[in-house]
Amino acid sequence: MGSADETKPFILSDPLLPSAPSSAVALAAEEDEQYPPIIYNHGHRPLRDLPFLILFILLILSTFVLGIVASVRRNPNRAHASSFIYDPISSSCIPSSSTFFSTFNSLSLVSFSSSHFLRDLIWTLVITLLLALPIVFALLSLLRHFAKQVVYSSIPFFVLTPIFLNVYWFVACQIGVTCRDSFPLAYRILVLIFVFFLIAIVVWIIFSNWHRIKLTVHILRIASAALVSNMLLLGVLPCLMLGLLVYFVPIVVFLVLVTFNGSIVPREGDDGLYSCKWKQDRWVPAYFALAIITMLWSFATMLEAKVYVTSGTVAQWYFSMEGVKPRNSIRNSLRNAFGPSFGTVCFSGLVLGVVRFVRAIVDSARREDIAVGFIKLLLRCCANFLLTAFDFLNKFTINFAAITGENYCSAAKMTYELLRRNLLSAAFVETVSTRILVGLIFVISTLYAIAAFAILKAINDLGTETYYIAVLAWLLLMIVLGYFIHVLENVIDTIYICYAIDRDKAEVSKQDIHEVFVLLPLSRNHRSSLDSRTPFLA
Repeated sequence: MGSADETKPFILSDPLLPSAPSSAVALAAEEDEQYPPIIYNHGHRPLRDLPFLILFILLILSTFVLGIVASVRRNPNRAHASSFIYDPISSSCIPSSSTFFSTFNSLSLVSFSSSHFLRDLIWTLVITLLLALPIVFALLSLLRHFAKQVVYSSIPFFVLTPIFLNVYWFVACQIGVTCRDSFPLAYRILVLIFVFFLIAIVVWIIFSNWHRIKLTVHILRIASAALVSNMLLLGVLPCLMLGLLVYFVPIVVFLVLVTFNGSIVPREGDDGLYSCKWKQDRWVPAYFALAIITMLWSFATMLEAKVYVTSGTVAQWYFSMEGVKPRNSIRNSLRNAFGPSFGTVCFSGLVLGVVRFVRAIVDSARREDIAVGFIKLLLRCCANFLLTAFDFLNKFTINFAAITGENYCSAAKMTYELLRRNLLSAAFVETVSTRILVGLIFVISTLYAIAAFAILKAINDLGTETYYIAVLAWLLLMIVLGYFIHVLENVIDTIYICYAIDRDKAEVSKQDIHEVFVLLPLSRNHRSSLDSRTPFLA
Protein backbone atom coordinates (compact mmCIF):
# COMPACT_ATOMS: atom_id res chain seq x y z
CA MET A 1 0.00 0.00 0.00
CA GLY A 2 1.31 3.43 -0.92
CA SER A 3 1.00 6.56 1.11
CA ALA A 4 -2.06 8.73 1.04
CA ASP A 5 -0.24 11.31 -1.07
CA GLU A 6 0.13 8.83 -3.91
CA THR A 7 -3.62 8.64 -4.44
CA LYS A 8 -4.13 12.39 -4.64
CA PRO A 9 -4.10 14.19 -7.98
CA PHE A 10 -1.53 16.84 -8.65
CA ILE A 11 -2.30 20.32 -7.39
CA LEU A 12 -2.70 22.80 -10.21
CA SER A 13 0.61 24.62 -10.33
CA ASP A 14 1.63 24.28 -13.97
CA PRO A 15 2.80 27.69 -15.27
CA LEU A 16 1.30 26.85 -18.65
CA LEU A 17 -2.19 26.92 -17.15
CA PRO A 18 -3.45 30.50 -17.03
CA SER A 19 -4.57 31.92 -13.78
CA ALA A 20 -8.15 33.13 -13.71
CA PRO A 21 -8.82 36.83 -13.35
CA SER A 22 -9.14 38.15 -9.81
CA SER A 23 -12.87 38.73 -10.28
CA ALA A 24 -13.30 35.08 -11.27
CA VAL A 25 -11.27 33.95 -8.26
CA ALA A 26 -13.38 36.07 -5.92
CA LEU A 27 -16.55 34.76 -7.55
CA ALA A 28 -15.37 31.19 -7.18
CA ALA A 29 -14.53 31.77 -3.52
CA GLU A 30 -18.00 33.15 -2.87
CA GLU A 31 -19.62 30.14 -4.53
CA ASP A 32 -17.54 27.45 -2.79
CA GLU A 33 -20.21 26.88 -0.18
CA GLN A 34 -23.03 26.83 -2.75
CA TYR A 35 -21.23 24.47 -5.14
CA PRO A 36 -19.30 21.70 -3.36
CA PRO A 37 -16.32 20.06 -5.10
CA ILE A 38 -17.36 17.92 -8.07
CA ILE A 39 -16.00 14.38 -8.21
CA TYR A 40 -16.86 11.16 -9.98
CA ASN A 41 -19.56 9.40 -7.99
CA HIS A 42 -18.35 5.84 -7.41
CA GLY A 43 -20.84 5.22 -4.62
CA HIS A 44 -24.54 4.48 -4.49
CA ARG A 45 -26.65 6.59 -6.83
CA PRO A 46 -30.31 7.24 -6.04
CA LEU A 47 -33.06 7.06 -8.63
CA ARG A 48 -33.21 10.25 -10.67
CA ASP A 49 -35.99 11.84 -12.78
CA LEU A 50 -38.43 9.10 -11.81
CA PRO A 51 -41.52 10.75 -13.44
CA PHE A 52 -39.93 10.58 -16.89
CA LEU A 53 -38.88 6.98 -16.31
CA ILE A 54 -42.46 6.06 -15.35
CA LEU A 55 -43.85 7.93 -18.37
CA PHE A 56 -41.41 6.17 -20.70
CA ILE A 57 -42.27 2.73 -19.30
CA LEU A 58 -46.01 3.45 -19.52
CA LEU A 59 -45.58 4.50 -23.14
CA ILE A 60 -43.75 1.26 -23.98
CA LEU A 61 -46.27 -0.90 -22.12
CA SER A 62 -49.17 0.84 -23.86
CA THR A 63 -47.54 0.30 -27.25
CA PHE A 64 -46.97 -3.41 -26.65
CA VAL A 65 -50.30 -4.12 -24.94
CA LEU A 66 -52.33 -2.36 -27.62
CA GLY A 67 -50.18 -4.00 -30.28
CA ILE A 68 -50.94 -7.45 -28.88
CA VAL A 69 -54.66 -6.58 -28.74
CA ALA A 70 -54.51 -5.39 -32.35
CA SER A 71 -52.79 -8.63 -33.38
CA VAL A 72 -55.53 -10.73 -31.74
CA ARG A 73 -58.36 -8.62 -33.20
CA ARG A 74 -56.99 -8.43 -36.72
CA ASN A 75 -59.32 -9.18 -39.59
CA PRO A 76 -57.68 -11.60 -42.05
CA ASN A 77 -60.18 -10.64 -44.76
CA ARG A 78 -58.47 -7.28 -45.30
CA ALA A 79 -56.14 -8.75 -47.92
CA HIS A 80 -59.17 -9.96 -49.90
CA ALA A 81 -61.40 -6.92 -49.53
CA SER A 82 -61.54 -6.38 -53.29
CA SER A 83 -62.98 -9.87 -53.73
CA PHE A 84 -65.99 -9.28 -51.48
CA ILE A 85 -69.35 -8.57 -53.08
CA TYR A 86 -72.47 -6.88 -51.76
CA ASP A 87 -75.34 -9.19 -50.81
CA PRO A 88 -78.67 -7.29 -51.06
CA ILE A 89 -80.49 -9.96 -49.06
CA SER A 90 -78.38 -9.57 -45.92
CA SER A 91 -77.32 -5.98 -46.75
CA SER A 92 -73.75 -6.94 -46.05
CA CYS A 93 -70.55 -7.92 -47.84
CA ILE A 94 -69.83 -11.60 -48.40
CA PRO A 95 -66.81 -13.30 -49.96
CA SER A 96 -67.05 -14.46 -53.52
CA SER A 97 -66.14 -17.98 -54.50
CA SER A 98 -62.77 -16.93 -55.93
CA THR A 99 -61.69 -14.85 -52.97
CA PHE A 100 -58.81 -16.98 -51.80
CA PHE A 101 -57.49 -17.75 -55.27
CA SER A 102 -57.50 -14.38 -56.98
CA THR A 103 -54.83 -12.96 -54.74
CA PHE A 104 -52.40 -15.79 -55.21
CA ASN A 105 -52.97 -15.92 -58.95
CA SER A 106 -52.13 -12.21 -59.21
CA LEU A 107 -48.81 -12.62 -57.41
CA SER A 108 -45.67 -13.24 -59.39
CA LEU A 109 -42.01 -13.29 -58.55
CA VAL A 110 -40.11 -10.22 -59.48
CA SER A 111 -37.47 -11.07 -62.00
CA PHE A 112 -34.42 -8.94 -61.91
CA SER A 113 -32.75 -7.87 -65.10
CA SER A 114 -29.43 -9.10 -63.89
CA SER A 115 -28.66 -11.78 -61.34
CA HIS A 116 -25.03 -10.68 -61.46
CA PHE A 117 -26.05 -7.29 -60.06
CA LEU A 118 -27.59 -8.82 -56.92
CA ARG A 119 -24.69 -11.19 -56.45
CA ASP A 120 -22.07 -8.46 -56.78
CA LEU A 121 -24.09 -6.08 -54.59
CA ILE A 122 -24.46 -8.60 -51.76
CA TRP A 123 -20.82 -9.66 -51.85
CA THR A 124 -19.60 -6.06 -52.00
CA LEU A 125 -21.69 -5.00 -49.00
CA VAL A 126 -20.69 -8.06 -46.98
CA ILE A 127 -16.99 -7.53 -47.71
CA THR A 128 -17.36 -3.81 -46.88
CA LEU A 129 -18.96 -4.65 -43.55
CA LEU A 130 -16.21 -7.15 -42.74
CA LEU A 131 -13.46 -4.69 -43.66
CA ALA A 132 -15.06 -1.80 -41.78
CA LEU A 133 -13.93 -3.07 -38.38
CA PRO A 134 -10.23 -3.41 -39.34
CA ILE A 135 -10.42 0.03 -40.95
CA VAL A 136 -11.80 1.52 -37.72
CA PHE A 137 -9.09 -0.08 -35.59
CA ALA A 138 -6.38 0.96 -38.05
CA LEU A 139 -7.66 4.53 -38.09
CA LEU A 140 -7.82 4.61 -34.30
CA SER A 141 -4.26 3.31 -34.01
CA LEU A 142 -2.98 5.82 -36.58
CA LEU A 143 -4.69 8.71 -34.78
CA ARG A 144 -3.15 7.62 -31.50
CA HIS A 145 0.44 7.24 -32.70
CA PHE A 146 0.63 9.31 -35.91
CA ALA A 147 -2.16 11.88 -35.58
CA LYS A 148 -0.03 14.68 -37.03
CA GLN A 149 0.98 12.69 -40.10
CA VAL A 150 -2.59 11.42 -40.68
CA VAL A 151 -4.18 14.87 -40.40
CA TYR A 152 -1.66 16.78 -42.52
CA SER A 153 -1.47 14.07 -45.20
CA SER A 154 -5.26 13.82 -45.46
CA ILE A 155 -5.93 17.55 -45.80
CA PRO A 156 -4.86 17.72 -49.50
CA PHE A 157 -7.28 14.87 -50.25
CA PHE A 158 -10.14 17.00 -48.85
CA VAL A 159 -9.67 19.06 -52.01
CA LEU A 160 -8.21 16.60 -54.52
CA THR A 161 -10.90 13.94 -54.03
CA PRO A 162 -13.91 16.16 -54.86
CA ILE A 163 -11.95 17.72 -57.75
CA PHE A 164 -11.29 14.25 -59.20
CA LEU A 165 -14.94 13.20 -58.79
CA ASN A 166 -16.18 16.45 -60.31
CA VAL A 167 -13.97 16.13 -63.37
CA TYR A 168 -14.67 12.41 -63.68
CA TRP A 169 -18.45 12.72 -63.80
CA PHE A 170 -18.19 15.57 -66.31
CA VAL A 171 -15.96 13.57 -68.67
CA ALA A 172 -17.98 10.36 -68.18
CA CYS A 173 -21.21 12.19 -68.96
CA GLN A 174 -19.62 13.75 -72.04
CA ILE A 175 -18.55 10.33 -73.30
CA GLY A 176 -21.79 8.51 -72.45
CA VAL A 177 -24.46 8.92 -75.11
CA THR A 178 -27.44 8.61 -72.74
CA CYS A 179 -26.11 11.13 -70.24
CA ARG A 180 -25.01 13.53 -72.97
CA ASP A 181 -28.42 13.50 -74.63
CA SER A 182 -30.45 13.83 -71.40
CA PHE A 183 -28.20 16.42 -69.72
CA PRO A 184 -27.45 19.46 -71.94
CA LEU A 185 -23.90 20.81 -72.04
CA ALA A 186 -24.86 24.18 -70.57
CA TYR A 187 -26.33 22.57 -67.45
CA ARG A 188 -23.34 20.28 -67.10
CA ILE A 189 -20.99 23.26 -67.17
CA LEU A 190 -23.10 25.06 -64.56
CA VAL A 191 -22.99 22.05 -62.24
CA LEU A 192 -19.23 21.72 -62.80
CA ILE A 193 -18.65 25.38 -61.91
CA PHE A 194 -20.96 25.17 -58.89
CA VAL A 195 -19.09 22.14 -57.48
CA PHE A 196 -15.76 23.92 -58.01
CA PHE A 197 -17.23 26.87 -56.11
CA LEU A 198 -18.07 24.57 -53.19
CA ILE A 199 -14.54 23.17 -53.30
CA ALA A 200 -13.20 26.72 -53.14
CA ILE A 201 -15.27 27.29 -50.00
CA VAL A 202 -13.72 24.15 -48.47
CA VAL A 203 -10.25 25.46 -49.31
CA TRP A 204 -11.09 28.79 -47.67
CA ILE A 205 -12.34 27.03 -44.52
CA ILE A 206 -9.12 25.00 -44.31
CA PHE A 207 -6.87 28.04 -44.63
CA SER A 208 -8.94 30.15 -42.24
CA ASN A 209 -8.61 27.45 -39.57
CA TRP A 210 -5.01 26.49 -40.34
CA HIS A 211 -3.72 28.00 -37.08
CA ARG A 212 -5.91 25.56 -35.12
CA ILE A 213 -4.83 22.41 -36.97
CA LYS A 214 -1.90 21.84 -34.62
CA LEU A 215 -4.19 21.96 -31.59
CA THR A 216 -6.66 19.65 -33.35
CA VAL A 217 -3.92 17.08 -33.90
CA HIS A 218 -3.21 16.85 -30.17
CA ILE A 219 -6.91 16.70 -29.27
CA LEU A 220 -7.43 13.79 -31.67
CA ARG A 221 -4.37 12.04 -30.25
CA ILE A 222 -5.67 12.39 -26.69
CA ALA A 223 -9.19 11.24 -27.61
CA SER A 224 -7.81 8.24 -29.50
CA ALA A 225 -5.63 7.29 -26.53
CA ALA A 226 -8.65 7.50 -24.23
CA LEU A 227 -10.71 5.34 -26.57
CA VAL A 228 -7.91 2.79 -26.92
CA SER A 229 -7.78 2.55 -23.12
CA ASN A 230 -11.50 1.72 -23.21
CA MET A 231 -11.53 -0.34 -26.39
CA LEU A 232 -14.52 -2.44 -25.31
CA LEU A 233 -16.72 0.59 -25.91
CA LEU A 234 -16.41 -0.07 -29.63
CA GLY A 235 -18.02 -3.46 -29.04
CA VAL A 236 -20.56 -2.55 -26.36
CA LEU A 237 -22.06 0.51 -28.05
CA PRO A 238 -22.95 -1.27 -31.32
CA CYS A 239 -24.55 -4.02 -29.22
CA LEU A 240 -26.80 -1.38 -27.66
CA MET A 241 -27.93 -0.28 -31.12
CA LEU A 242 -28.45 -3.92 -32.11
CA GLY A 243 -30.60 -4.37 -29.02
CA LEU A 244 -32.60 -1.30 -30.07
CA LEU A 245 -33.23 -2.84 -33.49
CA VAL A 246 -34.42 -6.07 -31.86
CA TYR A 247 -36.71 -4.00 -29.63
CA PHE A 248 -38.12 -2.24 -32.71
CA VAL A 249 -38.99 -5.49 -34.51
CA PRO A 250 -42.21 -6.30 -32.56
CA ILE A 251 -43.34 -2.66 -32.78
CA VAL A 252 -42.97 -2.73 -36.55
CA VAL A 253 -44.89 -6.02 -36.65
CA PHE A 254 -47.64 -4.42 -34.55
CA LEU A 255 -47.77 -1.47 -36.95
CA VAL A 256 -48.36 -3.89 -39.81
CA LEU A 257 -50.95 -6.00 -37.99
CA VAL A 258 -52.86 -3.00 -36.66
CA THR A 259 -53.82 -2.10 -40.23
CA PHE A 260 -55.83 -5.35 -40.29
CA ASN A 261 -58.19 -3.97 -37.63
CA GLY A 262 -61.39 -2.99 -39.34
CA SER A 263 -64.22 -4.47 -41.37
CA ILE A 264 -65.44 -4.72 -44.93
CA VAL A 265 -68.57 -2.59 -45.24
CA PRO A 266 -70.91 -1.77 -48.15
CA ARG A 267 -70.80 1.74 -49.58
CA GLU A 268 -73.19 3.28 -52.04
CA GLY A 269 -71.66 4.78 -55.14
CA ASP A 270 -72.73 7.75 -57.21
CA ASP A 271 -74.61 5.43 -59.54
CA GLY A 272 -76.69 4.02 -56.67
CA LEU A 273 -74.90 0.66 -56.71
CA TYR A 274 -73.25 -0.80 -53.63
CA SER A 275 -69.62 -1.93 -53.45
CA CYS A 276 -67.54 -3.38 -50.65
CA LYS A 277 -64.77 -1.26 -49.16
CA TRP A 278 -62.34 -1.73 -46.29
CA LYS A 279 -63.10 0.51 -43.31
CA GLN A 280 -60.33 0.92 -40.77
CA ASP A 281 -61.11 1.19 -37.06
CA ARG A 282 -60.95 4.74 -35.74
CA TRP A 283 -58.30 3.98 -33.13
CA VAL A 284 -55.74 2.71 -35.67
CA PRO A 285 -54.28 6.20 -36.51
CA ALA A 286 -53.98 6.90 -32.78
CA TYR A 287 -51.98 3.70 -32.32
CA PHE A 288 -49.72 4.69 -35.21
CA ALA A 289 -49.03 8.00 -33.47
CA LEU A 290 -48.38 6.21 -30.15
CA ALA A 291 -46.01 3.67 -31.71
CA ILE A 292 -44.09 6.28 -33.70
CA ILE A 293 -43.67 8.51 -30.63
CA THR A 294 -42.47 5.48 -28.66
CA MET A 295 -39.93 4.57 -31.35
CA LEU A 296 -38.63 8.13 -31.68
CA TRP A 297 -38.28 8.57 -27.92
CA SER A 298 -36.64 5.15 -27.60
CA PHE A 299 -34.17 5.98 -30.37
CA ALA A 300 -33.27 9.33 -28.79
CA THR A 301 -32.99 7.67 -25.37
CA MET A 302 -30.62 5.04 -26.73
CA LEU A 303 -28.47 7.76 -28.29
CA GLU A 304 -28.24 9.50 -24.93
CA ALA A 305 -27.59 6.16 -23.18
CA LYS A 306 -24.60 5.66 -25.49
CA VAL A 307 -23.30 9.10 -24.55
CA TYR A 308 -23.89 8.31 -20.86
CA VAL A 309 -21.99 5.01 -21.03
CA THR A 310 -19.14 6.59 -22.97
CA SER A 311 -18.91 9.53 -20.58
CA GLY A 312 -19.02 7.39 -17.45
CA THR A 313 -16.35 5.04 -18.77
CA VAL A 314 -13.99 7.76 -19.99
CA ALA A 315 -14.46 9.78 -16.78
CA GLN A 316 -13.39 6.78 -14.67
CA TRP A 317 -10.28 6.47 -16.85
CA TYR A 318 -9.57 10.21 -16.60
CA PHE A 319 -9.75 10.42 -12.80
CA SER A 320 -7.78 7.20 -12.22
CA MET A 321 -4.12 7.23 -11.30
CA GLU A 322 -1.52 7.03 -14.06
CA GLY A 323 -0.84 3.44 -15.01
CA VAL A 324 -3.89 2.16 -13.09
CA LYS A 325 -6.77 0.92 -15.21
CA PRO A 326 -10.17 1.21 -13.52
CA ARG A 327 -11.96 -2.08 -13.03
CA ASN A 328 -15.39 -2.80 -14.51
CA SER A 329 -15.73 0.78 -15.74
CA ILE A 330 -18.01 -0.11 -18.67
CA ARG A 331 -20.14 -2.43 -16.54
CA ASN A 332 -20.54 0.28 -13.89
CA SER A 333 -21.53 2.82 -16.53
CA LEU A 334 -24.07 0.42 -18.05
CA ARG A 335 -25.52 -0.30 -14.62
CA ASN A 336 -25.87 3.40 -13.88
CA ALA A 337 -27.26 4.26 -17.33
CA PHE A 338 -30.00 1.61 -17.25
CA GLY A 339 -30.43 1.70 -13.50
CA PRO A 340 -30.66 4.72 -11.19
CA SER A 341 -29.96 7.26 -13.94
CA PHE A 342 -32.24 5.78 -16.59
CA GLY A 343 -34.86 8.43 -15.81
CA THR A 344 -32.25 11.10 -16.54
CA VAL A 345 -31.35 9.36 -19.80
CA CYS A 346 -35.06 9.24 -20.75
CA PHE A 347 -35.46 12.93 -19.89
CA SER A 348 -32.43 13.84 -21.99
CA GLY A 349 -33.72 11.69 -24.85
CA LEU A 350 -37.08 13.45 -24.66
CA VAL A 351 -35.41 16.86 -24.84
CA LEU A 352 -33.22 15.73 -27.72
CA GLY A 353 -36.17 14.26 -29.63
CA VAL A 354 -38.40 17.29 -29.16
CA VAL A 355 -35.65 19.72 -30.19
CA ARG A 356 -34.84 17.70 -33.32
CA PHE A 357 -38.54 17.37 -34.20
CA VAL A 358 -39.24 21.08 -33.80
CA ARG A 359 -36.11 21.98 -35.72
CA ALA A 360 -37.19 19.69 -38.57
CA ILE A 361 -40.60 21.42 -38.66
CA VAL A 362 -38.98 24.88 -38.71
CA ASP A 363 -36.55 23.89 -41.47
CA SER A 364 -39.35 22.31 -43.50
CA ALA A 365 -41.50 25.42 -43.16
CA ARG A 366 -38.59 27.61 -44.25
CA ARG A 367 -38.03 25.49 -47.37
CA GLU A 368 -41.70 25.42 -48.35
CA ASP A 369 -42.53 29.11 -47.86
CA ILE A 370 -41.45 31.36 -50.70
CA ALA A 371 -42.74 34.66 -49.36
CA VAL A 372 -41.83 35.31 -45.75
CA GLY A 373 -43.66 37.96 -43.78
CA PHE A 374 -42.33 39.84 -40.80
CA ILE A 375 -44.39 37.83 -38.30
CA LYS A 376 -43.19 34.51 -39.74
CA LEU A 377 -39.61 35.73 -39.74
CA LEU A 378 -39.94 36.84 -36.13
CA LEU A 379 -41.42 33.48 -35.10
CA ARG A 380 -38.64 31.60 -36.85
CA CYS A 381 -35.98 33.71 -35.17
CA CYS A 382 -37.58 33.02 -31.79
CA ALA A 383 -37.84 29.30 -32.56
CA ASN A 384 -34.19 29.12 -33.66
CA PHE A 385 -33.13 31.03 -30.54
CA LEU A 386 -35.00 28.60 -28.27
CA LEU A 387 -33.66 25.56 -30.12
CA THR A 388 -30.11 26.90 -29.88
CA ALA A 389 -30.64 27.51 -26.16
CA PHE A 390 -31.80 23.91 -25.68
CA ASP A 391 -28.80 22.62 -27.63
CA PHE A 392 -26.55 24.79 -25.46
CA LEU A 393 -28.23 23.40 -22.33
CA ASN A 394 -28.17 19.77 -23.43
CA LYS A 395 -24.65 19.65 -24.88
CA PHE A 396 -22.75 18.59 -21.76
CA THR A 397 -25.64 17.82 -19.41
CA ILE A 398 -25.68 14.07 -20.00
CA ASN A 399 -21.86 13.95 -19.73
CA PHE A 400 -22.03 15.67 -16.35
CA ALA A 401 -24.88 13.43 -15.18
CA ALA A 402 -22.83 10.34 -16.06
CA ILE A 403 -19.97 11.64 -13.90
CA THR A 404 -21.90 12.82 -10.84
CA GLY A 405 -25.21 10.94 -11.00
CA GLU A 406 -27.23 14.17 -10.71
CA ASN A 407 -30.71 14.54 -12.17
CA TYR A 408 -31.12 16.27 -15.51
CA CYS A 409 -32.06 19.76 -14.34
CA SER A 410 -29.42 19.80 -11.61
CA ALA A 411 -26.78 18.52 -14.04
CA ALA A 412 -27.69 21.20 -16.58
CA LYS A 413 -27.43 23.96 -13.98
CA MET A 414 -24.22 22.64 -12.44
CA THR A 415 -22.60 22.19 -15.87
CA TYR A 416 -23.38 25.76 -16.82
CA GLU A 417 -22.06 27.07 -13.50
CA LEU A 418 -18.96 24.88 -13.72
CA LEU A 419 -18.02 26.21 -17.15
CA ARG A 420 -18.92 29.78 -16.22
CA ARG A 421 -16.80 29.71 -13.06
CA ASN A 422 -13.82 28.49 -15.03
CA LEU A 423 -14.40 30.85 -17.98
CA LEU A 424 -14.90 27.93 -20.36
CA SER A 425 -17.30 27.85 -23.28
CA ALA A 426 -20.16 25.36 -23.38
CA ALA A 427 -20.85 26.13 -27.02
CA PHE A 428 -17.38 25.32 -28.34
CA VAL A 429 -14.91 22.56 -27.69
CA GLU A 430 -13.03 22.13 -30.93
CA THR A 431 -15.24 22.04 -34.01
CA VAL A 432 -12.20 21.71 -36.27
CA SER A 433 -11.66 18.20 -34.87
CA THR A 434 -15.12 17.14 -36.02
CA ARG A 435 -14.69 18.68 -39.46
CA ILE A 436 -11.33 17.01 -39.99
CA LEU A 437 -12.69 13.65 -38.87
CA VAL A 438 -15.68 13.96 -41.21
CA GLY A 439 -13.36 14.89 -44.07
CA LEU A 440 -11.09 12.01 -43.19
CA ILE A 441 -13.82 9.36 -43.29
CA PHE A 442 -15.15 10.91 -46.50
CA VAL A 443 -11.75 10.50 -48.15
CA ILE A 444 -11.33 6.93 -46.86
CA SER A 445 -14.83 5.92 -47.96
CA THR A 446 -14.37 7.55 -51.38
CA LEU A 447 -11.05 5.83 -52.00
CA TYR A 448 -12.59 2.53 -50.95
CA ALA A 449 -15.56 3.06 -53.29
CA ILE A 450 -13.20 3.89 -56.18
CA ALA A 451 -11.20 0.71 -55.49
CA ALA A 452 -14.43 -1.34 -55.31
CA PHE A 453 -15.62 0.21 -58.57
CA ALA A 454 -12.32 -0.61 -60.32
CA ILE A 455 -12.39 -4.24 -59.11
CA LEU A 456 -16.02 -4.73 -60.15
CA LYS A 457 -15.31 -3.13 -63.52
CA ALA A 458 -12.42 -5.54 -64.12
CA ILE A 459 -14.22 -8.69 -62.91
CA ASN A 460 -17.74 -8.21 -64.20
CA ASP A 461 -18.67 -5.02 -66.04
CA LEU A 462 -22.32 -4.31 -65.25
CA GLY A 463 -22.43 -0.88 -66.86
CA THR A 464 -24.21 1.79 -64.86
CA GLU A 465 -25.16 -0.76 -62.18
CA THR A 466 -21.50 -0.81 -61.12
CA TYR A 467 -21.84 2.82 -60.05
CA TYR A 468 -24.83 1.93 -57.86
CA ILE A 469 -22.86 -0.82 -56.11
CA ALA A 470 -19.90 1.51 -55.51
CA VAL A 471 -22.18 4.23 -54.11
CA LEU A 472 -23.88 1.78 -51.73
CA ALA A 473 -20.48 0.49 -50.56
CA TRP A 474 -19.39 4.11 -49.98
CA LEU A 475 -22.57 4.82 -48.02
CA LEU A 476 -22.20 1.71 -45.82
CA LEU A 477 -18.58 2.51 -44.96
CA MET A 478 -19.50 6.14 -44.26
CA ILE A 479 -22.18 4.99 -41.80
CA VAL A 480 -19.80 2.67 -39.94
CA LEU A 481 -16.96 5.20 -39.80
CA GLY A 482 -19.44 7.95 -38.92
CA TYR A 483 -20.50 5.92 -35.91
CA PHE A 484 -16.86 5.69 -34.83
CA ILE A 485 -16.47 9.46 -35.24
CA HIS A 486 -19.57 10.03 -33.11
CA VAL A 487 -18.05 7.97 -30.30
CA LEU A 488 -14.78 9.89 -30.58
CA GLU A 489 -16.69 13.19 -30.35
CA ASN A 490 -18.36 12.00 -27.15
CA VAL A 491 -14.94 11.13 -25.75
CA ILE A 492 -13.68 14.66 -26.52
CA ASP A 493 -16.72 16.23 -24.83
CA THR A 494 -16.26 14.05 -21.74
CA ILE A 495 -12.57 14.91 -21.45
CA TYR A 496 -13.50 18.59 -21.72
CA ILE A 497 -15.93 18.32 -18.79
CA CYS A 498 -13.37 16.36 -16.75
CA TYR A 499 -10.78 19.04 -17.51
CA ALA A 500 -13.26 21.69 -16.30
CA ILE A 501 -13.79 19.74 -13.07
CA ASP A 502 -10.03 19.61 -12.55
CA ARG A 503 -9.74 23.36 -13.10
CA ASP A 504 -12.57 23.93 -10.67
CA LYS A 505 -10.74 21.96 -7.97
CA ALA A 506 -7.29 23.35 -8.94
CA GLU A 507 -6.03 19.83 -9.62
CA VAL A 508 -4.44 17.98 -12.53
CA SER A 509 -5.53 14.38 -13.03
CA LYS A 510 -3.93 14.02 -16.47
CA GLN A 511 -1.04 16.41 -17.07
CA ASP A 512 -0.78 15.78 -20.83
CA ILE A 513 -4.48 16.54 -21.30
CA HIS A 514 -4.21 19.80 -19.37
CA GLU A 515 -1.29 20.90 -21.51
CA VAL A 516 -3.49 20.60 -24.61
CA PHE A 517 -6.92 21.69 -23.38
CA VAL A 518 -5.54 24.79 -21.71
CA LEU A 519 -5.04 26.21 -25.22
CA LEU A 520 -8.72 25.93 -26.10
CA PRO A 521 -10.56 29.25 -26.38
CA LEU A 522 -12.15 30.58 -23.22
CA SER A 523 -15.60 32.10 -23.08
CA ARG A 524 -16.25 35.03 -25.38
CA ASN A 525 -15.84 37.59 -22.61
CA HIS A 526 -12.32 36.36 -21.88
CA ARG A 527 -10.93 35.49 -25.33
CA SER A 528 -8.24 38.13 -24.93
CA SER A 529 -6.44 35.95 -22.42
CA LEU A 530 -5.64 33.52 -25.24
CA ASP A 531 -2.99 35.83 -26.57
CA SER A 532 -1.14 35.82 -23.24
CA ARG A 533 -0.78 32.04 -23.13
CA THR A 534 2.54 30.56 -24.21
CA PRO A 535 2.10 27.81 -26.81
CA PHE A 536 3.98 24.66 -26.04
CA LEU A 537 3.00 22.49 -28.99
CA ALA A 538 5.74 21.77 -31.43
